[in-house]
Amino acid sequence: NELVKKKKINLLKIIYRQFADVFVLLLIFAMVISAIFADVDDAILIGIIVILNSVVGTVQDYKAEKAVEALKSYLSPKAKVIRNGKLKTIDAKFLVPGDIVVIDEGDRIPADGRLLKAIELKVNEALLTGESTPVSKSIAKLPFKISVPEMKNMVFAGTYITRGRGLFVVAYTGSKTQIGKIAKMTAEIKEVKSPLKKRLGRFAKKLALAIIVITLAIFFVEVLRALWAGDLTLFNVVSFFMIAIALAVSAVPEGLPAAVTIALSLGAKDMVKRKALIRKLSSVETLGSVDILCVDKTGTLTKGEMTITRIWTNNKEIKITGTGYEPKGEFFYKNKRYKGKDIELLLLAGSLANDSQLEYEGKWRIIGDPTEGSIIVAAKKYGIDYNYKRIKEFPFSSERRMMSSVNVVKGKKYMFTKGAVEVILKKSKKILKDGREVKITKKDKEKILKINDKFANDALRVLAIGYKKLDNYREEGFTFLGLVGMIDPPREETYSAYKKCTKAGIKTVMITGDHRLTAVAIAKQIGIYKSGKVLTGDELATIKNGELDKIIEDVEVFARVLPEQKLKIVKSLQRKNHIVGMTGDGVNDAPALKQADIGIAVNSGTDVAKEASDMILLDDNYATIVAAVEKGREVYANIRKFSFFLMRCNFDEVAIVATFSIVGVPIPFTAPMILWENLVTDGGPAISLAVDPMNDNLMNKPPRKLNESLLKGYWPMVIVSFISQYFSSFILFLLALWMTGNLAVSRTMVFTEATIRELVVVWNSRSETKGIFRLNPLSNKWLFLSVITSALGTVFVVAVPSIITAFGGAPLTLSQWLISIGFSSIGVIVMPELFYGKKLPKFLDKIFIRKKAPSGI
Repeated sequence: NELVKKKKINLLKIIYRQFADVFVLLLIFAMVISAIFADVDDAILIGIIVILNSVVGTVQDYKAEKAVEALKSYLSPKAKVIRNGKLKTIDAKFLVPGDIVVIDEGDRIPADGRLLKAIELKVNEALLTGESTPVSKSIAKLPFKISVPEMKNMVFAGTYITRGRGLFVVAYTGSKTQIGKIAKMTAEIKEVKSPLKKRLGRFAKKLALAIIVITLAIFFVEVLRALWAGDLTLFNVVSFFMIAIALAVSAVPEGLPAAVTIALSLGAKDMVKRKALIRKLSSVETLGSVDILCVDKTGTLTKGEMTITRIWTNNKEIKITGTGYEPKGEFFYKNKRYKGKDIELLLLAGSLANDSQLEYEGKWRIIGDPTEGSIIVAAKKYGIDYNYKRIKEFPFSSERRMMSSVNVVKGKKYMFTKGAVEVILKKSKKILKDGREVKITKKDKEKILKINDKFANDALRVLAIGYKKLDNYREEGFTFLGLVGMIDPPREETYSAYKKCTKAGIKTVMITGDHRLTAVAIAKQIGIYKSGKVLTGDELATIKNGELDKIIEDVEVFARVLPEQKLKIVKSLQRKNHIVGMTGDGVNDAPALKQADIGIAVNSGTDVAKEASDMILLDDNYATIVAAVEKGREVYANIRKFSFFLMRCNFDEVAIVATFSIVGVPIPFTAPMILWENLVTDGGPAISLAVDPMNDNLMNKPPRKLNESLLKGYWPMVIVSFISQYFSSFILFLLALWMTGNLAVSRTMVFTEATIRELVVVWNSRSETKGIFRLNPLSNKWLFLSVITSALGTVFVVAVPSIITAFGGAPLTLSQWLISIGFSSIGVIVMPELFYGKKLPKFLDKIFIRKKAPSGI
């Protein structure tokens, strides 16, 4: 009777996974070519980047595999069985179908089975159904084809007894149990690639193809030109090949994988501080892409703890604040704090006709039935002392639908009772009004039933409470004290968190195993349910995938759903091109958590849910999701920043070389110059953008669409920047040749201008809406230091004659320095305020953006 454990992933497989990436393979190719034909130093640098990138990814993935052990504690370690006519306690793993198991209050059910005896038996099945209210069990015969929540004559592995005792025969063990089926379903779901991985993968493939075609074209043009001029020598061929390779290496943005990894790693680290544990690095970015959040009600939006929120007594409707089992709250009548003998007597009676206990062990918890426990909590909030001696008890039964207790209070004997409203009304002769017991009338009963309907319509579970001075032990002749209405209410912080999500353009959908009425009531309180549709599990079962896809975006609440139906919902949303986040805590949530683009488990949830998730909420707080989404958007914004920067800077050299090669003019860059510029810009400055603080209000923007380009909104700036850089280098080179007539000096001037210009351009890459003059340069100290370091390094290379000569250049005069720096300042003109979000001309729009195509650059 054991669940099949998931195979631990091999460390070598984790390492291999880091290298099975187009970008990394492109870098390895560049590294090998550099080592053989170009610059060994550049090859070493690329190698270090590849290794660091892979180490960080491996460590993160390995930690994720070790962090959460799945499927381990949901079959009880021990079980009480009757074998050979004797009661024995055995390890639950040795249970087999046919075993007779004895269960008592507080026990966790060790296997699935059919009840043989059920004495006042109530079971908490939230683990499987998501419904927080314990289920009353019986041995009655039921139809064979019914859903799990309707199987009142069955008990299921992993659930636990809240009240009563019983006997069952084991029907299913291990992977054949309901929990085992869910575990199997979860294991069969393939991992969904994150939106970022898809975008970068497409970008890398296109980039690789472009680099190969352009550099080969330049090489062959140069070879053909030399052949035509009769100057084709081995030295020239090697020289042309070196330049082609340098251009290829230069065009590969080796800083991008490292910057992405750093951005995601630092984002994950920051999220832990915000009480969100990231299990997969790519989940950091995915969070920022989520546009629909599927939320489990019990334990996520609510505490999973029954709470009395309203009381009706002495013709007064009293509201109670506070949620969960912590005995903190206030009583209000007509918006004013309320105290009175009527409510004191009602809460005393409800607390004495009660078998539950409230205790504190690190947190407040109820021992016994949560419904009864909620009355104890309300009494504690009010300050009621209910420690009075019990003489006799009449336990609750499903036939009588009530419970009574005889207690001695201040020397006098009383019988206190609670139960179904119609039952207690039928057994009441009097009602308490203004401190006096008067005869209950038909009008009184009609009003009480109306209040009961009102509470029930608000999804409150209602109990009636009464008492009498003991004259006999018959449960009759009571004085009616009032009604208590209870519900598992939303967490207090849920309201503000929901508003933030809505403002950020994220639609929240409630998916719960609870009843429709309860789900809608909670959804209305929070704001989730407005005027959309509500679907139940039974309705979902009859809807085909195509029909569901047509209405899925209008549904706001799903109630009474089964595990496989949650999976159906998530898949339908994904077919509609939504990026789906799914929160949950129970075993029943695991398949949907794994299928979702990002599964979010709560820390108090099951190990199965955590194993299936991408992120764990350490404080079980829905508001933490909002903070994590904000961080995810910040991380993605930074990935866009350095991708934009690298796209602006990596191809102007290729274009310049291609132009001069075709025209037949000497090429303005040498291979070492191209590699140095690549090192300076793709290194520190680009990677420093990965840690740039948030400069735009990202939570006031809608989420990115699934087919949205990584550089959406940036293309006008990319094109204008490319054109300005291209012509500034082109004009400067021709001007320098005309002024000096010296190829080495001209090349050095263009090299200096191009390098410094990119160190200027990086400052206009920090925001989508704010330019260099509206941002504090010291707010990103790493960028500031890396730019200063890169600039000084370039000055050093150009100023030292022996070094610049080795680069194929020559030292510059002061006027030549000033001209080069003057041309480099053109990079300031590409301001986000002027170009971000602008539409491209139609002919360029067709070239750069494929509107109906899948997402990608």
